[in-house]
Amino acid sequence: MESGMEELMPRLLPVGDCDLGEDFDPTVPPRTPQEYLKRVQIEAARCPDVVVAQIDPRKLKKKQTVNISISGCQPAPEGYSPTLKWQQQQVANFSAVRQSLNKHRNHWRSQHLDSNVTMPKSEDEEGWKKFCLGERVYSEIDALSDNENLGIDYMKVGFPPLLSIVSRMNQATVTSVLEYLISWFGEKKFTPELGRWLYALLACLEKPLLPEAHSLIRQLARRCSEVRLQEESKNEEQISALNLIICLVSRYFDQRDLADEPS
Repeated sequence: MESGMEELMPRLLPVGDCDLGEDFDPTVPPRTPQEYLKRVQIEAARCPDVVVAQIDPRKLKKKQTVNISISGCQPAPEGYSPTLKWQQQQVANFSAVRQSLNKHRNHWRSQHLDSNVTMPKSEDEEGWKKFCLGERVYSEIDALSDNENLGIDYMKVGFPPLLSIVSRMNQATVTSVLEYLISWFGEKKFTPELGRWLYALLACLEKPLLPEAHSLIRQLARRCSEVRLQEESKNEEQISALNLIICLVSRYFDQRDLADEPS
């Protein structure tokens, strides 16, 4: 045994020297406190000064970056800021929807889905985007052909957030789908299909919010405020829908720093 191993580090505990004898075997479990301390010293001496982590490069291909902003929402375009009375009414209506959903959740969950409804698995991001938004919005197809207008093809126009569907979604799935749609919305325009699903998912979101859901809805409100400000045509119906989501996030889910100042 090397003599330098006797004093590896400054002693922090008053442990005296001990002679363990030549029969000391550091490979067997220690039988005395002195043997334990000696074994710790030997193992510490064998540790390299620098350790390099072995990283699987395949894991780096997944989304790793989380953008966190503490800034509030962009103010509404001039003349489009919602009144306090309107915001209070929307919160009251939303609260009633949530209560009704919770009350009748078991009933709607027991209802049979149509044969053409196949809900994607929770982790199937692309599947959920197509399920909620439809191929037309997801693939950014401007219009349907005349033949497609003869009947509703939900695979193309998206499935609406029916109670029989959202009642089957647990909180993990609700949060995942919300994340998928917010991610999509981060680079795409706001559509009625997206708005319906965002409202329904917010109605299914349980309070108190988990940290992940808290971050998601704040991201959603800020994105809505950005899109609202960029709305060149000032479509009142579109701005009203964006105002509604900001209102629910800020006033129902208590993110008051994101709230619109009453007009």
